[in-house]
Amino acid sequence: MIQIQLNFPESAFSALRSSPDKFAQELLIATVIKWYEVGMISQSKATEIAGISRQTFLQALDRFEVSPFQTTPAELTEEVSRG
Repeated sequence: MIQIQLNFPESAFSALRSSPDKFAQELLIATVIKWYEVGMISQSKATEIAGISRQTFLQALDRFEVSPFQTTPAELTEEVSRG
């Protein structure tokens, strides 16, 4: 596993009222959720990167108000019209 070091001011941890470890985990989860939301990665890749279960990822999507479905309404309409 590759480890990446990031530098934050100590005041950053108060934003989430958490420890540096909890802050880092939340940062990682927020990152993979955004990448998933914009279609850069799949759910399985997001869970792999974040080191969490799919259930935990789906709960995080709900917490961040991101849909677990990547299909757009236009894509659904196109698919239905082909059917």
